[in-house]
Amino acid sequence: MIAKLKGVIDSTGQGWAVIDVGGVGYHVFASSRTLGRLPPSGGSASLVVETHVREDHIHLYGFAEVAERDWFRLLCNVQGVGAKTALAVLGVCGPSELTQAVAAQDKAMLTRADGVGPKLAQRIVYELKDKVGGIAIGAAALGATGTPGDAPAGAGGDAVSALVHLGYGRSEAFGAVANAQRKLGEGATTENLIRAGLKELSQ
Repeated sequence: MIAKLKGVIDSTGQGWAVIDVGGVGYHVFASSRTLGRLPPSGGSASLVVETHVREDHIHLYGFAEVAERDWFRLLCNVQGVGAKTALAVLGVCGPSELTQAVAAQDKAMLTRADGVGPKLAQRIVYELKDKVGGIAIGAAALGATGTPGDAPAGAGGDAVSALVHLGYGRSEAFGAVANAQRKLGEGATTENLIRAGLKELSQ
């Protein structure tokens, strides 16, 4: 299974790129976000790859970062979301934005992607709300960066931990603090985030 490609950009188009690796051209499907970060033809590039093997084809999906690849996997596990739709979502929402959208149950953000209506957006946030902890938590979500499996750091992380100790579920606490962070801004203190988070949970 191909997990990574490093080579030279041969050509690109809407939704795809061909990467020349030692004289072999690999056709890779990618989100508009990832494609926008690639250099012009002739430039060097490296992509994390997800390989899908089917009876009638082998498709490669390329991502600029591991977190985007992880989100692609999660999205494809949601009923009604195929690879094309998952890439469309990733084209309008980066990993940290997706983490925040799912945790905060923000369906409107997801409906910006082609092929995602209100019902599918609802299914995505419902099925993935308990899985956001396995994805890197970006600065846009809680004002700090993380790595897969880490607890969120900084004031946001402390607020989430405090709410969990008060008896709230981790996904509930994360969503409440994410909403509070968005309203109060990155400079919010732990105390203010806890207070705002409790207000979110009481609504």
